[in-house]
Amino acid sequence: MFACLFVMIGFGVPIAFAMMGTAVAFGYAAFGPAVAFQLVDKVGEVTTNFVFSAIVLFVFMGSMLAEARIAERLFSAIHVWTAKVPGGLAVTTITMCIVFAATSGIVGATEAVVGLLAVPAMLKKNYNKSLISGSICAGGSLGTIIPPSIIVVVLGPIANVSVGDLMAGILFPGLLMAFFFLTYTVAIAVVKPEYAPREHVEATPFMENVRMTAGALVPPIILIIIVLGSIIGGVAAPSEAGAAGALGTVLLSMVYGTFTLSALRAAVIQTVKVTAMIMIIILAGSIFTGAFIATGGLKMSTDIIAGLNLGPWGVLLAVLFIGFLLGFVLDWISIALILLPIFVPAITQSGFSPEWFCILFLITMQTSYLTPPLAPAIFYLRAIASGEIKTTDMYVGVLPFIGLQLLTLLIVLRFPAIALWLPERLLN
Repeated sequence: MFACLFVMIGFGVPIAFAMMGTAVAFGYAAFGPAVAFQLVDKVGEVTTNFVFSAIVLFVFMGSMLAEARIAERLFSAIHVWTAKVPGGLAVTTITMCIVFAATSGIVGATEAVVGLLAVPAMLKKNYNKSLISGSICAGGSLGTIIPPSIIVVVLGPIANVSVGDLMAGILFPGLLMAFFFLTYTVAIAVVKPEYAPREHVEATPFMENVRMTAGALVPPIILIIIVLGSIIGGVAAPSEAGAAGALGTVLLSMVYGTFTLSALRAAVIQTVKVTAMIMIIILAGSIFTGAFIATGGLKMSTDIIAGLNLGPWGVLLAVLFIGFLLGFVLDWISIALILLPIFVPAITQSGFSPEWFCILFLITMQTSYLTPPLAPAIFYLRAIASGEIKTTDMYVGVLPFIGLQLLTLLIVLRFPAIALWLPERLLN
């Protein structure tokens, strides 16, 4: 099944249809026409899983924030305080990505919106093109590991783990990774000043800066607290928190005076497109793993793992390494749908916390956004960047940030409490 899947992907078949086609072919070979019943059951499972309704709402939040031009206000408000810091524009870009990731959880939306604001500004100040590329791509990828994350909403039901626990668990690793990104950006600007020429900033009254920041930054932060706090605190389900956030973004745009029917329409259309793409891949992956398990693939995989005698840590590291390698050629949804149903039982049997493993898996998946050749973060930037930034600049720019992602992974591996302390505290 895997050989067939990769051959079809290699010939350019969209991954959703490659997984569906493989599942139908092998399911029919094993069970004949009766495979149709399994396919219908999988459609029912996916479409009646109400956790997935949160995807629509979080996507809408990000789309509405972009269409209502709230991001422009945020960028200006943050830059007021970071302008005098070495690499100020790059620091502003990553900080903006952190805030935007915490309001939408969508890598593509975060990178596109922030990139459109940051690329012209940094080019105008003669920033190094690799630093421009790396800061935008890496900052955008934080949407994976900073809650509310769309991938968590997808991954939780697949791994049979609480979405709320995962949202709480990724908070500290996500902030740690963001801290590494910011530290590296400042350090490279100090060591190589030509990478990020210092800006000449006219002094503005302190209270004016405070008023500007309060007007642009405080309302979105309140929105973040409402959405994340309700999920992490167990007050609301992800879909309920997403509904509150979606309504909040509309009200926020009205308060700022940027709400228009055309902006609402554009946000809705973008939401439908992104949600349809995610859901068709989830459905295809569910059908694929269902056929794989039904035809004996899970038992075979478990027997192979047991026969290798890798030990608990060997199994854990092997799964993460396989996920990292697949990140070079597959998107995160496909990797999660293919690997998790197979390996989560083995990881649990090895005595590891499934929540901890899922968070490690999420960090590993985040690297797939930056690792060529199939690096979605680079493709997003390629679509919005001017011709002055070459693809080679982007490949070089993301390498240090990939290293920082792997460093975060090693730290969470060595100190599991970073990921498990907050969920355990909330449960107690």
